[in-house]
Amino acid sequence: MGSLHENDKKYILNLYNRLNLEVERAEGVYLYDKDNNKYLDMYSGISVNNLGYDKGIAKAIKNQVDKYIHLSNYFVSEPTVNLAKLLVDNSFASKVYFSNSGTEANEGALKLCRKYGRSINEDKVEILSALNSFHGRTCGGLTLTGQEKYQKDFKPLLSGVNYFEFNNIESLRECVSENTCAVFLEVIQGEGGIVEVSQEFINEVVKLSKIYNFLIVIDEIQTGIGRSGDLFAFEKYNFTPDVVTLAKSIGGGLPLGAILVSERLEEVLKIGDHGSTFGGNPVACAAGEFVLDKVVNTNLLDEVREKSKYILDELQKLKKDFPTLIKEIRGRGMMIGVDVGESAIAIRDNAMNNNLLLNVTNKTVIRLLPPLCISYNEINEFLEKFRDILSKI
Repeated sequence: MGSLHENDKKYILNLYNRLNLEVERAEGVYLYDKDNNKYLDMYSGISVNNLGYDKGIAKAIKNQVDKYIHLSNYFVSEPTVNLAKLLVDNSFASKVYFSNSGTEANEGALKLCRKYGRSINEDKVEILSALNSFHGRTCGGLTLTGQEKYQKDFKPLLSGVNYFEFNNIESLRECVSENTCAVFLEVIQGEGGIVEVSQEFINEVVKLSKIYNFLIVIDEIQTGIGRSGDLFAFEKYNFTPDVVTLAKSIGGGLPLGAILVSERLEEVLKIGDHGSTFGGNPVACAAGEFVLDKVVNTNLLDEVREKSKYILDELQKLKKDFPTLIKEIRGRGMMIGVDVGESAIAIRDNAMNNNLLLNVTNKTVIRLLPPLCISYNEINEFLEKFRDILSKI
């Protein structure tokens, strides 16, 4: 009988770079191995575990499991309706559609945009997305993802999708036409290296959307539900999107995605146009209801903004001490990128040896996605270990 890692490689398609760590349990902001060694988790399940490993989520899940796990979407479900109401009451949306993941949410949004465009003009089906973006790995999500490295082996992809340079107003203007039905945009590119959109670029998107009557779709799959310090990252820019897609943290660790739809679009998709066997699963929505209630009905977001400022200020001090290592620090809230060039992998590996779990994105960026509930003591633990690792690199 092989080890867990050996059996993982033997029986599961090897599509992930697994960490050499077997997690026995999780508590607060820490993961524990079978020898009870604890690791400070700066992944949060890649922006999924926004509340850390909160036992309240497990309790909410158990309470629903004891009632029923699944009914199908032929039935109404209390936790599903409750979560939808929380989302509507705390956003621009008038209706919500639930999926199982972020890429599924983007697929549904893509269909909604195409049908909306075709209702105006049969040729109004072109969708624009940013270069260096990431919107999922299904054929639709992959087409929206403006990165050739993800797309090249799976072409041909969907037709009618074109790309503009992120934050480049002239590039956007050159792409937009009367046939544009939607622009998909991350206000903070996560997989792209924690790069934030400018207010000027957002202003131009809004201006062009009014001229050409296209929809603005904001992908908040990684940034949403408090990660940026606001409930949604787009709120900083003082505009209202037509559609927002959510996933990751909305399910508290269970598979759940959502499409938030503005009032003028709530009748675009009809019965039979779209659907999901598991979307809006009652157990996942019970977890989501617990998460969202805690984010919107406590002072958590205020704490995120305060702690984020502290982390960013301390990281700037580290940048002064290690100017050849740290090239740039970007991000807001608990979504921070530290560009360390070619040293990223070495820093990540050294961190793990020091019981600190760091993620690398876009090859050169240490991506910090700690639980939103991380304490100042735990932040200082990260900073001390990070300083020690940088000094050894």
